[in-house]
Amino acid sequence: MTPAEPQRTPAGPGAGPLPPGPPVTPPLSLTVPDTAPRTDDPDDAIFFNRDVSWLQFNRRVLAQAADDSIPLLERVRFLSIFSSNLDEFFMKRVGLLKRQSQASPNTPTPDGLTPRKALVAVRSLVGDLQAEQFRIFRELIVPALARVDIHLLAYADLPAADRQRLDDWYRANVFPALTPLAVDPGHRFPFISNLSDSLGLVLSEGRGEDDPRHFARVKVPGVLQRFVPIPARDGRRSCRFVELSDLVRHNLDDLFPGMQVHEQAQFRVTRSAGIQRDDPVDRAGGDSLMTSVEEELRQRKFARAVRLEIEPDASPSMLRLLLDKLNLDQQDVYEQPGPMDYTALNEIADIDRPDLRFRPWKPVVPARLRGTDKTGFFAAIRKQDILVHHPYESFNASVERFIAAAAADPDVITIKQTLYRTSRDSPFIETLIRAAEAGKQVACLVELRARFDEGPNVRFARQLEKAGVHVAYGVVGLKTHCKTSLVVRKERSGLRCYAHIGTGNYNPKTAQLYTDLGLLTCEPAITTDCVSLFNYLTGLAATQSYGQLLVAPFNMRAKFNQLIEREIEHARRARKKGKGPGGRIIAKINSLEDRDITQRLYAASREGVQITLIVRGFCCLRPGFPGTSENIRVMSVVGRFLEHSRVFHFGGGSEDPLDGDWYIGSADWMYRNLSNRVEAAVPVREPEARRRLWRLIEVMLADHSRAWDLNTDGTYTPRKVPADAPADSPTAIGTFDTLMRDTAES
Repeated sequence: MTPAEPQRTPAGPGAGPLPPGPPVTPPLSLTVPDTAPRTDDPDDAIFFNRDVSWLQFNRRVLAQAADDSIPLLERVRFLSIFSSNLDEFFMKRVGLLKRQSQASPNTPTPDGLTPRKALVAVRSLVGDLQAEQFRIFRELIVPALARVDIHLLAYADLPAADRQRLDDWYRANVFPALTPLAVDPGHRFPFISNLSDSLGLVLSEGRGEDDPRHFARVKVPGVLQRFVPIPARDGRRSCRFVELSDLVRHNLDDLFPGMQVHEQAQFRVTRSAGIQRDDPVDRAGGDSLMTSVEEELRQRKFARAVRLEIEPDASPSMLRLLLDKLNLDQQDVYEQPGPMDYTALNEIADIDRPDLRFRPWKPVVPARLRGTDKTGFFAAIRKQDILVHHPYESFNASVERFIAAAAADPDVITIKQTLYRTSRDSPFIETLIRAAEAGKQVACLVELRARFDEGPNVRFARQLEKAGVHVAYGVVGLKTHCKTSLVVRKERSGLRCYAHIGTGNYNPKTAQLYTDLGLLTCEPAITTDCVSLFNYLTGLAATQSYGQLLVAPFNMRAKFNQLIEREIEHARRARKKGKGPGGRIIAKINSLEDRDITQRLYAASREGVQITLIVRGFCCLRPGFPGTSENIRVMSVVGRFLEHSRVFHFGGGSEDPLDGDWYIGSADWMYRNLSNRVEAAVPVREPEARRRLWRLIEVMLADHSRAWDLNTDGTYTPRKVPADAPADSPTAIGTFDTLMRDTAES
């Protein structure tokens, strides 16, 4: 396989978003490059490449933008989400692949690809996906927006009066903020910041062919709106928009008076987010860890460039200059037709048109918590474990309230919590500070190394410390990813502990967009484990022993291995008795990459265990491979909410899915989660909670509206709603609408 040539299209951003011409690519393809090695040996080629599989996930995200059953402005947002995902992929994964390619270019990974070949596969697939994104934008989204009177227009196509009003607005609101940077013997090549939108220009003082030419760069201000509404004659806000970069490039005479512009090209640079030195962060502790993280944040701004996006038809000379100054190669160039930064389409998605969005969903207060005061809240937990499911059920009325009630309750003496990611205006920070100021003992583990949240977490840690909260920065050598809270309360019988163990972050914003589960419990066997876990996180302890919680890196992997082996034994017994399949494993996770777990699942499949995997993102396990994974099926659900909860079920020899073992937790089946992070999963034993978990799985398995099936060759096939499916069934309306309906009726 060779690197894909950059896509040539007849129009770049300067020509406007609606140029005529044939489609750039055929309709959405569901295939990926054939990178998996083919062999008849079931012990070979049984893993998919992680990065190719992740790009397949992002293909499923992109497919939402082409789905006309989804409200139009939500489709616009999916274009933005696709690009945001891809930006993060390049910052995290491509930077790593490039370093691996330099260190061991010809060493194959278990999927059979060397780092160098993986980069080739990534480039080929990304090129296809970006061309498809442009096709969806130009041929589907822009015309559909125009039909509802939202117009994305090119400056050059506007009437003179509209251009004049835009120019006047530009001079008042944009021109003073621009800084033209020339490159000549007196001016160095400017630093290009990560994900910034730039115009590269070639200029001269005269028009002659022999006049010296100079390169200049103009940064399009990222703090300004990227889609500028065209002022209406009557001064009212318009639903006609021009890209800011298009407006800037048509007013260059103001920036370079007296100069001749020979060429202009819009471009964007992506820089690696990885640590590119011998990393002391993972070995540091206390203030040293804080200092190391702050230094990493400073250095990240100047990290190595890993991608250059540029509009089509840039001259070879400009391209050579950019590649040379950015220390990039030709294979790092991605020609980008249409908007240079599709994430700016969020501005269009935010237009006040409720008729073009999903019907608003107001999370429901969990039935068991309705009408309870702060003491009644704890009484409800004492009566029965409470399973909460966000965003269907209110995060504010359950998890936030758990910590707020503890802070306000005079009988609560201790509050402990882990924070991996939270919102910038997090209510948890304020509540913990208030509790500490009230004299309660408050401890918080703030994970400083949460990727892309290091800065906010450093600020939160300092803010909490100033208020007297006992702050731990993380465990040396491990990231703390578990989602746990512990409350200790004085009661008549003595001290009682209450806990929340969840699958998602303590983040009120993402709790409205991500699906997550949490268990509120005061079961002594579980809360005792939580006490031990927090003692480990904030103090000094050797290897921990846990009776109920599955805690990585201590007992979680071993317990999962034991449970898989148990299902194998049930399958063997059932086969001996002639009863057919006797083992059952169901896992709902975000990612599956761990080779040891995968090999054990293959072994279970060979023994007849029926395995169902609901994997939202990338999956390195290859289902349906003869002699290896014929009893494994893998599906993915993508749609309105981001599927984020982790659920694990092991049948234990029972035909009734409400029996056996059920767990929810923070860990995916990835090596980093099971071996290099502190994670926690909690058993779910309360019958009503188990029934709800099984209902979740049933709905997802029945979904033919938002579900995709993973094929043996690594492609995904979208399910189609059968013609005879009842209109109100999970099969027809899908996971999200079904669970919203179920919750509203509860």
